[in-house]
Amino acid sequence: MAPAPASRAAASLRVEPLGDEALLVVLGEGIDGAVNDRVHHFAGLLQGSALPGLRDLVPAYATLAVHYDPAAWADFGQTPYAALAAALERIWRTAGGAAPLPGRVVEIPVCYGGQYGPDLGEMALHRGMAEADLIARHAADAYRVFMLGFAPGFAYLGGLAPGLAAPRRATPRARVPAGSVAIAGLQTGIYALETPGGWQIIGRTPLRLFDPSLDPPCLLRPGDRVQFRPIPESAFP
Repeated sequence: MAPAPASRAAASLRVEPLGDEALLVVLGEGIDGAVNDRVHHFAGLLQGSALPGLRDLVPAYATLAVHYDPAAWADFGQTPYAALAAALERIWRTAGGAAPLPGRVVEIPVCYGGQYGPDLGEMALHRGMAEADLIARHAADAYRVFMLGFAPGFAYLGGLAPGLAAPRRATPRARVPAGSVAIAGLQTGIYALETPGGWQIIGRTPLRLFDPSLDPPCLLRPGDRVQFRPIPESAFP
């Protein structure tokens, strides 16, 4: 019997080595909701599979890093990498289409500018717009959570208006306060913990985005929609 034709989604899969104990599954390019749906769909399939030796799955915008134990794939007549790559391709060919990620709308209060958003004024100046207009544009749209990474709870949000895009700072800050809302390229994001960082900081939320005592520990998850709501400094605890 001839094999079934591969779907358009299956044809887009590419597997690349990522060191000697990991590989990278590439499911598309760029910041795209449909591509990201495929990434998380495939991660869910692998989490529920019986594939041996899987250690960790790390979804990103358009890729999925698969960390594995090479010893678990040593007896399949191929190198461990080739054996696992072939198994992943078989799973993807039979996976079918990916449904959109279920998600909530999460409102995030933000105090923009001033001591909480030290880069807002310069960003507005370079765009020839008032700070209030930049704030209004940033808070006007709902942003999709594409992934969590870099540090626990850090949310990478897509959907930023092109007119608000900004390069990373030439010199990163040694300390960015937890809750800082920032922009880099066509992304906006929220620092869940105090860490170094090079994004342009435009505001801060009083909400706690990562709490290891909770289950789940992260306030946001992939597929959620974030709606920012401006608040005055007097409302910041």
